[in-house]
Amino acid sequence: MDVERYIAGRAAAVNRALPEFVSRFKGSQPLLSEAMLYSLSAGGKRLRPVLLGAAYEVFGGKASDILPAACAIEMVHTYSLVHDDLPAMDDDPLRRGRPTNHRVYGDAMAILAGDALLTDAFGVLLSSKYPSRVTPGALLAAAEILARRAGARGMVSGQAADLQAEGFLQKRNAGRGKTGRAGRTTARSVRAGLQLLHYIHLHKTADLITAAVEMGAALAAAPRRDFNSISAFGLELGLCFQIADDILDVEGDKEKMGKAGSDARNRKLTYAALLGVKEARSRAEGLLRRALKRLAGVRGRPAAKDALAGIATFVYRREK
Repeated sequence: MDVERYIAGRAAAVNRALPEFVSRFKGSQPLLSEAMLYSLSAGGKRLRPVLLGAAYEVFGGKASDILPAACAIEMVHTYSLVHDDLPAMDDDPLRRGRPTNHRVYGDAMAILAGDALLTDAFGVLLSSKYPSRVTPGALLAAAEILARRAGARGMVSGQAADLQAEGFLQKRNAGRGKTGRAGRTTARSVRAGLQLLHYIHLHKTADLITAAVEMGAALAAAPRRDFNSISAFGLELGLCFQIADDILDVEGDKEKMGKAGSDARNRKLTYAALLGVKEARSRAEGLLRRALKRLAGVRGRPAAKDALAGIATFVYRREK
């Protein structure tokens, strides 16, 4: 399978549908709608909606039938990026190769655009048309997954912990100059850093990626055993994704990535900063192996499972 072609094809369907959904929000303030569309139309890999559709197909569905759900999770993801880029957070000037939302529309409008994307995502998810096999109960289950994985028990707590962890290593090493150990990271600091990093990655990134495969499985009414297995796959994949992202922030081509790379500037706690790139890469490889093992235990369509396996490998090896 040509996984990049597969992802691009599925992403194109999402890209076509997203502006259509925003255009249905009749009565919304014009500049607000423009700011929402600005970030939604910036492109990107659309991995979360692609994963959602692939997971749905594992259990017998057709991804195009649940396109509104795929767009809903992308709206939540885009809101998180708009807010993450704000001066009060990461203060990034670029996102997907062009100025971030707040650089174009100002901080206040960017905040409001993010608010609207998050709120209206649930309207898109719950008020759209689906085939009869997607029951009202399945839709409510998908909405609960998205709310839980994106909210205070999930992604938002990861972002909060990420902010609090800024300067972690510098604070731990402060005042060590008298012992001649300034700049060194102690074993205790490494242990504390690893514990904090796991929490950050689990919630800031892995929760929404896990939500994608869980929502696809829920919409297809997957058996509980298989739901749990594909959920575990998503979790391992999400953790792998974030470590790979941390490595790219250090070694990646900023032009290809379409963003400035702010981890070092913001003194972020990452596996690359804590353990070095080599060890970070080793951990990402281990997570990829575990993800693929979890996926192997899922009962479903082989072709759709192959697509998920290809996406997982792509996540680790990507260059942007």
